[in-house]
Amino acid sequence: MITLDDVTLTFPDGAGRITAVDSVTLYGRPGVVTGITGPSGSGKSSILALAATLIRPDSGRVLIDGEDASGLSAEQATRLRRERIGIVFQQSNLLPSLTAREQLQVMGELGGSRRKSARAAVRDRVDGLLDAVGLAEHADKRPAQLSGGQRQRVAIARALVRQPSVLLVDEPTSALDQERGAAIMDLIARLTHGQETATLLVTHDLVHSPTLDEIVTVVDGRIATGSRAGR
Repeated sequence: MITLDDVTLTFPDGAGRITAVDSVTLYGRPGVVTGITGPSGSGKSSILALAATLIRPDSGRVLIDGEDASGLSAEQATRLRRERIGIVFQQSNLLPSLTAREQLQVMGELGGSRRKSARAAVRDRVDGLLDAVGLAEHADKRPAQLSGGQRQRVAIARALVRQPSVLLVDEPTSALDQERGAAIMDLIARLTHGQETATLLVTHDLVHSPTLDEIVTVVDGRIATGSRAGR
């Protein structure tokens, strides 16, 4: 579970400061896809960066599985992200020289045990995830050999390979046509529900809102509305 508890974030703006996130309280619950929507510049991406512990709030707390991550050192925050948070960016950011399988294996073995049994467990999970995202037959292809939708599927599988409790997704359909975007949203929902991951997903495209379990709308850095989607 993830909780943003009354968080505020400001940035320097000339002689003063601008408020990007203004006293936001937001919950991400296991097995639930919470969509974060709103106009451009409303603070959606800043909220996601706070949730990912990539930046610290000026005030308030970010709780990951009940642990306050707001005051962690850079090293501690990095370890927490590696162990408990999966992140999917707008661009897949895959390593061009690695196959789809290798992309997941590198992430799965990062900072892990060197024992053969542990590596074998990672391999099994990698193969299972590639199958779950429909890419078992493309496991040995490199990014240049995959379509945009397939690359995004690899990125989603990579984010889940360490079995995080929290999944953060930023505009996953921005570079895809409507059909491929719908397939990606359906995939995220299915994996979230199946793996009981707490998913926060930023999107500006409400055509995919039926895929979301809950929706919050952000305006000028504040939560303007919240609702349960029609599922």
